[in-house]
Amino acid sequence: MTGLELAREYYMRHGRAALERSVPERAARLAVGLAGEGSECFGFDDALSRDHDWGPAFCIWMEEDDFRAHGKTVQAVYDRLPRVLDGYAARRDGPLSGGRVGCLCIQQWFTRYTGLPEGPETLSQWRRVPEAFLATATNGQVFADPQGHFTAIREKLLRFYPEDVRIKKIVARAAVMAQAGQYNYPRCLRRGDTVAAQLALAEFTRAALSMVYLLNRRYAPFYKWMHRGLRGLPILPRAGEQLAALSRARGTDAQERIEGVCLTVAAELRRQGLSGRTDAFLQEHCMEMMGRIKDPALRRAHIMEE
Repeated sequence: MTGLELAREYYMRHGRAALERSVPERAARLAVGLAGEGSECFGFDDALSRDHDWGPAFCIWMEEDDFRAHGKTVQAVYDRLPRVLDGYAARRDGPLSGGRVGCLCIQQWFTRYTGLPEGPETLSQWRRVPEAFLATATNGQVFADPQGHFTAIREKLLRFYPEDVRIKKIVARAAVMAQAGQYNYPRCLRRGDTVAAQLALAEFTRAALSMVYLLNRRYAPFYKWMHRGLRGLPILPRAGEQLAALSRARGTDAQERIEGVCLTVAAELRRQGLSGRTDAFLQEHCMEMMGRIKDPALRRAHIMEE
């Protein structure tokens, strides 16, 4: 079973009844699920994931006032749940993973990942939140939320960036892909600077991965899951395969594969109406895309800024 499946089973078989029995006056005010940090929250966990911070566990999110008044009581109910589920040892937070399961405050939880208790509202607030943090705040599943507040914040975030912010991020990614991959990578190779070439390739790859997520209107997760998370995305479905092949390529082969990725991205920019240019060099698309941003301050920002 995956971590998400175990979490739901743990709650449905043991957690729900324990909460309704022990804190009946609070049970109807609790949001329950599994989300946040950890591969299991994204559904990416495998056999290797089970060596730490893994096992049956779930989150109980409470409103701030309730959390202050009753959080310790609800946590005590959680701590008394069975330690094993179908042979899987229940997960308990360690010193380096505290605050990820058990009783949590809704407002504190969203502040942890977005900087704000209700999530970002203004363009500047949206721009300040790292993509990976937004991915973490919106992953996993909610098993129960009678009040609906936790789910409402989550659904607002899942509607994705305001379009001006999305375009600005796409512009920044296109600029990095052009600078690092199409321009600097071959120049570093011609100089014989293989370390700089590898750094340029890494910068290109990370920007390209982020670009695919932005074009899909999905948040890119923590870097080690960015490639894994491409599976199943409907837009640019071959991007994962292209970037995997690029990771194994070197020299002129890598240059050709970089150009292939950029051609694919340029075609999608045209399909989404973000650029009308046919150039493979992504830098050439940036100014036209900047012109599509409606907010004056954002339109004046440097193309490399997010």
